Amino acid sequence: MYTDDDLKAALDAGAIDRINYLSLAEFLAARLALRGTTAPSAAATVPARRFDLTHLLWYAGALIVMAAMTIFTTTAFNALGGGALIITGLFYAFAFGAVGNALWRSPETRTPGGLALTVAVAMVPMIIYGIQDALDLWRFAYGKPGEYKSFFPYIHGSWIYMELATVAAAALVMRFRPFPFLLMPAGIALWFFSMDIVVWLARLDTVATRANVSVLFGLITIAAAWAVDLKARDKGDYAFWLHIFGIMTFWGGLTAQDSKGEIGPLLYCLINVGLLLFAVYMNRRVYAVFGTIGVATYLGHLAAQVFRDFLAFSFVLTLIGVGVIALGIWYNKRRDRFALWMDASLPAGLRRLRPH
Repeated sequence: MYTDDDLKAALDAGAIDRINYLSLAEFLAARLALRGTTAPSAAATVPARRFDLTHLLWYAGALIVMAAMTIFTTTAFNALGGGALIITGLFYAFAFGAVGNALWRSPETRTPGGLALTVAVAMVPMIIYGIQDALDLWRFAYGKPGEYKSFFPYIHGSWIYMELATVAAAALVMRFRPFPFLLMPAGIALWFFSMDIVVWLARLDTVATRANVSVLFGLITIAAAWAVDLKARDKGDYAFWLHIFGIMTFWGGLTAQDSKGEIGPLLYCLINVGLLLFAVYMNRRVYAVFGTIGVATYLGHLAAQVFRDFLAFSFVLTLIGVGVIALGIWYNKRRDRFALWMDASLPAGLRRLRPH
C-alpha cells in the first residue's frame, strides 16, 4: 500500500521526475477509484491543519492589536512624545514576545504563539520612531516626517530606518521561531521602503522615479520569494506574503508608468499576460489576479481612448469575455494534462526552478 507522501518523498529524493510523479499519481488515483477506495496519506493519521473559527479569532485579535498600535493611533497618543512611544513599544514587544515564546512550545498553541511574536515585531517601527524623536535624530535623516501615525499613509525619506529595523527584526525572529505570518510586517516594510528610498537617495520625489524603483524592488522581492519557495516550500508557505507584496510593488510601479502612444500600453498588456503564464509556472494564483486586473485595465484603456467612437467595441469585448470564461472551463478540466505538458516542454533548468 502506498501513500501520497511516499510519491512526494520519491519526487523530492530524485527517484522520479515531476512528469512521472504526476503520471503515477493520476494513474494510481484512477485505479483506486475503480476499487472504491482512496489513497491513504499522512492526513489519515495526522490531523490536517485547518482554518476554522478558532484560527479566525486568533488572527483577528492579533490584527486588531497591531492596528491599534499602528494605523489607528490617535493624535493624543502621538502627542505623548518619543520617550512614551519607546516605553509603550518596548512594553508591547516584550510582553507579546514572552507570551508568544511560551505558547510556541506547545504544538496546540503554536499558531497564537506565532501571532503574538508577529505583534511584537510590529512594534519595532514605534520603538525606532520614538528613539529618533526623543534623541532628535531627524537631522541625520530627511527631516522630521510628522507624527508616528503618518508612517502609514505618507511617503518620506526618514521612515527608512523604521522599515529596515522591522525587516531585520522579522528575520531574527524567523530564525528561531519560523512562522510564515511573521513575513507580513516584513513585506509591508519592504513595500514602504521601495517608495521611501526614492526620496532618500534621489532627493527627487516624482511619479516616474517612484514607479521605476517600485518595479525594481518588486522584481527583487519576487525573486526572494521564489528562492524561499525552492528552499522551504515543503516546510510551510513562508513565501506567501513575499509573493503578495512583491507583485503589488512590481505591478503598482508598472501600472504607474507614463506611456505615450499605444506601444507602451500594449507592452503593459503583454507583461500582464506573461503574469498569467507565470502564475501557472509558479503555482501562485496571486500573479493571475494581478495579471487579470492588468489586462482589464488595458481593455479599459482601449474602450476609453482608442475605440471610444466604435459602436461594436462593447459587443466584441463581451464575446472576448465569454471566450475567456470558456477557456477557463476548458483549462480546469485539463489542468493535470497541462501540467504534464508544461513539465515535458520546459527545459531541464526551468523544471528544476519550478516550485512543486
